Amino acid sequence: MEELRAPKGATKNRKILGRGPGSGKGKTSGKGHKGQNARSGGGTRPGFEGGQMPLYRRVARRGFSNYPFKVEYEVLNVGRLETAFNSGDEVNIEVLRQRRLVSRNAVRVKVLGQGELTKKLNLSGVNVSKSAAEKITAAGGTVADSEPKDQVEANGIESDS
Repeated sequence: MEELRAPKGATKNRKILGRGPGSGKGKTSGKGHKGQNARSGGGTRPGFEGGQMPLYRRVARRGFSNYPFKVEYEVLNVGRLETAFNSGDEVNIEVLRQRRLVSRNAVRVKVLGQGELTKKLNLSGVNVSKSAAEKITAAGGTVADSEPKDQVEANGIESDS
């Protein structure tokens, strides 16, 4: 019976307050003398700075952020394509999802040039970096453009030029 112990971290000793001077937390129970924090229900809300204008109200919250329109790509290196596909295979987002090389909800995929490629692959519907395109074409494969180079036109915003 002596070997039985609660797992480490299972017990947390509660601080017992107001049980006499010998306890170390007697008399004022660690609250000091009088004042707002000594009262029952006392204390201040989070962010209160004693009447000074709090930080969350001092900092400006206005202006425009381009963050909601940020275009994010899921990246994949050429070396991963080498191991996952056979020569002559067709590579697109749907196939990449099925083989779990990208997440199920990947919308945009970009193939980068890290690693070696010896197999002839035909890529379509994915963006490809310049170095990756060179490696794919050097191995005898093809790369079809998925999106226009000008991102402004791709997002449906017409330019004046």
